[in-house]
Order: sequence, then C-alpha cells, then structure tokens
Amino acid sequence: MEFFRIKKDIPFMRHALALNAVSFATFIASVFFLFTNGLNLSVEFTGGTVMEVAYEKPADVEAVREVLTQLNYSDVQVQNFGSARDVLMRLPTVAEQTSGQQSEIVLAALKAADPTVTLRRTEYVGPQVGDELATNGLMALGAVIIGIMIYLAIRFEWKYAVSAIVANLHDVIIILGFFAFFQWEFSLAVLAAVLAVLGYSVNESVVIFDRIRETFRRYRKLTTIETINHAITSTISRTIITHGSTQIMVLSMLLFGGPTLHYFALALTIGILFGIYSSVFVAAAVGMWLGIRREDLIKTKPTDGSDDPNDPNAGAVV
Repeated sequence: MEFFRIKKDIPFMRHALALNAVSFATFIASVFFLFTNGLNLSVEFTGGTVMEVAYEKPADVEAVREVLTQLNYSDVQVQNFGSARDVLMRLPTVAEQTSGQQSEIVLAALKAADPTVTLRRTEYVGPQVGDELATNGLMALGAVIIGIMIYLAIRFEWKYAVSAIVANLHDVIIILGFFAFFQWEFSLAVLAAVLAVLGYSVNESVVIFDRIRETFRRYRKLTTIETINHAITSTISRTIITHGSTQIMVLSMLLFGGPTLHYFALALTIGILFGIYSSVFVAAAVGMWLGIRREDLIKTKPTDGSDDPNDPNAGAVV
C-alpha cells in the first residue's frame, strides 16, 4: 500500500558523507558521555528495597510520589500493581539504613498522608542480582546482534550484514548516550526498548536492501549509487506509513502512560527516529562504500530485452 509515489529519485547518497560525519561525531559524543557520566541505573541493576502497599480506595499514585519526594527520593519507580488500590515502589539503597528501617520510614510517611494504607510486602534486591541482570542484558544484546548478522549474511551478503550492524550499533549507542547525558533512569524496561529498537531498525534496513536487490535485477544500466537512491525513494511511502503509525502509538505512551512508561517510550521514540535515519544514510551508505554490486545478490543471465532503464522489464532475469 502506498499513499503516494515519487516519480523522480531523490539523491540521498549525494549527502551521505556529510551526514555520516555528523553521525560519527554524535556516536563519539555518546561514547564519551557513557564513559564519563555513566548510566543512571535503576534499582533492578543497583539493588534496593521493593515495597508493595495497599489502600482501601483507588490509590493516588502522584500523591505517593510526592510523599517519597519529601523523603528525598527522586526518580523513584511508583506504579499500580495488580489493582488500582495496590502500589509498588522500588526504592534505592540509603546509606546507614537497613531495608527494614527504610520501609518503616516510608510506611510511616504514607500513613501520615493516608491512614488506610497497609504494607503488603517488602523485599530487598541485592546488588549481586543487579550485576546478574546487567550481565544477562548484555548477553541478550550480543546474541541479538550476532543473530542479525547471521540472518543478513545468509539472506543477502556479508557487506549488507556489516552495513546493518554498523547502523544498529549507531542507534543503540546514541540511545544510551542520551540516557547518559541527561542522566535519565535506565531500567529493565528501557533495556527492552533498546532490544526492540534493534529489531525495528534492522527491519527497515532489510526492506531497503530487498528493494536494492530488486532494483539491481530490473535496471541493469543504473549505477550502484543510482540503484540505492531509487530503492530508498521507492520505500518512502511505506516508511511513512509504518513508522508514522508506530510513532503515534509510542507517542501516546510517552504523553499519557505516566512515569512508569515514560523512559520506555522515550527510548523507543529516539530509536525509531534514528532507526529511519540510520537505515537510509548509514546502512545504505556503508554498503555503498563497501562496494555492493549487482553480482553480489543475483546471477546474471543473457536477456533479450532492452537495456533502457526507463523500461520496467529492462534487464529482467529470465
């Protein structure tokens, strides 16, 4: 399905060098902030106290956050759990306080605001659990990257696999760079968003690579640059439809999902925007510089048709 069709190819690759220079600078800046500022890891990674409380009436989550803010807890994860009357809180470790003391102080402050609140459970998450989660998260990220490379190398050719992975790592590092620079909380939900962006970005790259292969097959007289420009131009309508509809859904989570979904939706928003950009200007450009060509994807056979590039049947493989 297409909303529109562009008849004249847009010369995307004409600006590939300048835009990739900007991408490289952004990538280096993201790496710099990751090493200097580091990520603001959530309780799942650093360890802390998990509290679940219950109210007689539907809980006012914002009021609970205000109470925790008065106790000097900033950026604490507070969410409904199970029902509108149950609230789950993840509190960071406080120096010179045990988990039990911490939960007693918080419960007392909540009771002062609403005497009907009761403690359902309290658990302590040790830092060793956080280390295990971080290790497993990195292993999952590595497994996804390796799987993507193998898939693209089998479906297309190794040059395309390298191009897509460069573009995907570009997206992931820039997302992490945003979180490091602004010190947004990095939680398991954000990690899930990063993994989702990997799959989302590679899907866009595969669509473009597939159209490049189709264009190589149909138009034999087009150069590699002209082939890439034609392939990207012909997928613009599809890109607007898929990414636009996805971004509308993510934007609704960002605006109306509350603090629980805020950073998850924010990571997806950054990933979707950079995923479109990297698929066009990073993956395609790197493939061009690696020397992708018609012979990498299809076997040439003698044809009786015209070689006119304007003829849709020109150079068709028979």
